Amino acid sequence: MIKKFLKIDGMTCSACASRIERIMRKLEGVSVANVNLATEILSLQYDEKQLTQENIEAAIEKAGYKVRKEEVTYTFKIEGMTCSACANRIERVVKKLEGVKSSTVNFASEKLIVRIDEEKVKVPQIKVAVEKAGYLLVTEEEKGRSKKQYTEEQILLVRLIASLIFTIPLLIITMGHMVGMPLPIILDPMENPLYFALIQLILTLPVMGIGFKFYKVGLKNLIKLSPNMDSLIAVGTLAAIIYSLYGTYKVAMGGHEAMHYAMHLYYESAATILALITLGKYLEARSKGKTSEAIKKLMGLAPKTATVVRHEKEVIIPLEEVVVGDFILVKPGEKLPVDGEVVEGSTAIDESMLTGESIPVEKTIGSKVIGASINKTGYIKYQATKVGKDTALAQIIKLVEDAQGTKAPIAKMADIISSYFVPTVIGLALLAAVGWILAGETTVFALTIFIAVLVIACPCALGLATPTAIMVGTGKGAEHGVLIKGGEALEATYKIDTIVFDKTGTLTEGKPKVTDVLTVDMKEEELLILAASAEKGSEHPLGEAIVKAAEEKGLNLKEIQKFKALPGHGIEVKLADKNMLLGNKKLMVEKSVDLDVLSNQSDTLAEEGKTPMYIAIEGKLSGIIAVADTLKASSKEAISTLHSMGIKVAMLTGDNKKTALAIGKEVGIDIVLAEVLPEDKASEVQKLQQEGRKVAMVGDGINDAPALACADIGIAIGSGTDVAIESADIVLMRSDLKDVPTAIRLSKATIKNIKQNLFWAFGYNVLGIPVAMGLLHIFGGPLLNPMIAAAAMSLSSVSVLLNALRLRNFK
Repeated sequence: MIKKFLKIDGMTCSACASRIERIMRKLEGVSVANVNLATEILSLQYDEKQLTQENIEAAIEKAGYKVRKEEVTYTFKIEGMTCSACANRIERVVKKLEGVKSSTVNFASEKLIVRIDEEKVKVPQIKVAVEKAGYLLVTEEEKGRSKKQYTEEQILLVRLIASLIFTIPLLIITMGHMVGMPLPIILDPMENPLYFALIQLILTLPVMGIGFKFYKVGLKNLIKLSPNMDSLIAVGTLAAIIYSLYGTYKVAMGGHEAMHYAMHLYYESAATILALITLGKYLEARSKGKTSEAIKKLMGLAPKTATVVRHEKEVIIPLEEVVVGDFILVKPGEKLPVDGEVVEGSTAIDESMLTGESIPVEKTIGSKVIGASINKTGYIKYQATKVGKDTALAQIIKLVEDAQGTKAPIAKMADIISSYFVPTVIGLALLAAVGWILAGETTVFALTIFIAVLVIACPCALGLATPTAIMVGTGKGAEHGVLIKGGEALEATYKIDTIVFDKTGTLTEGKPKVTDVLTVDMKEEELLILAASAEKGSEHPLGEAIVKAAEEKGLNLKEIQKFKALPGHGIEVKLADKNMLLGNKKLMVEKSVDLDVLSNQSDTLAEEGKTPMYIAIEGKLSGIIAVADTLKASSKEAISTLHSMGIKVAMLTGDNKKTALAIGKEVGIDIVLAEVLPEDKASEVQKLQQEGRKVAMVGDGINDAPALACADIGIAIGSGTDVAIESADIVLMRSDLKDVPTAIRLSKATIKNIKQNLFWAFGYNVLGIPVAMGLLHIFGGPLLNPMIAAAAMSLSSVSVLLNALRLRNFK
């Protein structure tokens, strides 16, 4: 069985929704079909062996409605990027394709996220466009086929060591004599200037070969008028090499200039720049690896095998071979391979690695269990309900990966600057070099300035500032059971000043109980039988509580003749040839039922935080059944914490005002929104937004989905429905309201980190480039050595990454 959510166009009223439900339930293989008119979503559960999506769409269209074709989002791995200029180039190239709705490249995670209309553009066309731009797009299938033998980090380490083997002797030869290190006579620039020059060239060539990728990518992009960081390094080091080759030629020619040129060669600068940039890239790769540790931890949670019952025998099979319906055996201490439902035994299961909940959860027959959680005490047998990509763990991994691939709006400024950055730097380098020559300085001086400007500029720091912080922040959230769906959600959350909580199932346990039965001219048991019989067909939590109370007392329920649900009001039924109303005060007022006889008692019940359910037979009040829902233990503490953070708290409920105010007072609610119909929840959120508030909505049910979607931030309780979770920006896996302040604090910490990163990245370039251009030298200060510039450039990226990694200490 698979579960699907389809967006339906053309519905105008609840009759349309009912019609689609009936048509779907008639299809062979459909087990569940529910339509939510507010969200226009059809929730289906069906056997894909008996039915295809094409059959479903055909049946819906035959009925006069249409399945809205959603745009498809793909995530691809991109290889060959070296800086944010590359990322910007890929974004531009892909955006130009017809049918591409959005294109985002995350330089830190090396991912391209595209939203496309598949009728206009296909994946192979995107792949060709990316490869034409000089990069490699890797699809999921290709990723599965090509397992890399070495990681980027390992390759860069080998390149770094190889570069240092040649660069260190080169530095000793060129600079050793300055600190008193003796050189053999054959390498003495005073005695043998030609050998001194040639040995430098011989040691430099292998370093250039090791860094060949810089030249291949950099010059190619320069020719295409889309220069990147590699272009800066390639031009800078080639300028040094070409000038040094000219100097070597002059030395070989002999004469009085030979000694001058021998002492002004730039081989060691070129080699050292390449080695230092490689060092920076290696440190960057190591740090970037740490930013995605949360994903690696999650991926490593699932066991590799499962013990299943096949043909009445226990067999151990690979995790990939487990199918829905398999019966799985798990001993104490073992990990559960997939999601399922317990059919035998009882135990306590540690779900902390997925939900952040430290206390093991008791499981008995019928309990739902999550793959990758740890069986602590008992021996259980359970039936697999979700496997592969459908398991909770797989969904969490996908959600975190998608979030890590997104951009926050705060990154837009950095993107705009980095797209113009490299051409501007090349222009400034040329301007500075020409300026100093016109000012009367030597060619060597101007060349030093030119190279220093090119290699100190760092578009990488700008490109890494935002995505690395988002990667660490969302990963840290996942560790705490707080799933944030992307950069936009992360940025919007820190601005929240008002949080609206749905009452039932969010602030309360959602398991109400009957507390009082008040009657008018009939026995309590008789009223409870009538009310429970009427509510037997209802799915409302309060109705279920009344049915449960009757069942606990062993009362025999009666058959009803007619049943009509009145959303937000109650129900209307025909029972034993009598017309009966059961619902809230609003329903009784609408139907002109006199409530005076029990008005004082109902007021008292409401003031105690109980919900009075009125029962009227043939237009006359017969009694009240009071139902109360217990508050979650974490509600009061969560609201107190939010108040300490300066955030106002509102509560949405369908309860009457007195009951709502009583509950609100108990937990410290600032704004009580009572007697709100399910379809009006979204408009209540909008009213708060119209007051200029930044509103977050916390809910768990299908009828919360529109409110979650229209709030600035929708926060879904993890135990809630799939539709609510789908509509939300943040999902709380634990159903613990204390995670609401955690999500806001994490957002604030991440945005603060991003701002620090951007400040450092911008500040570094704003200060570094003028110094490299010789600003200090104008006022008698030192000239920036290109090798020091290269070291500074490498360290700027690493410092941004290290700052982002500080988020891993978030508590």
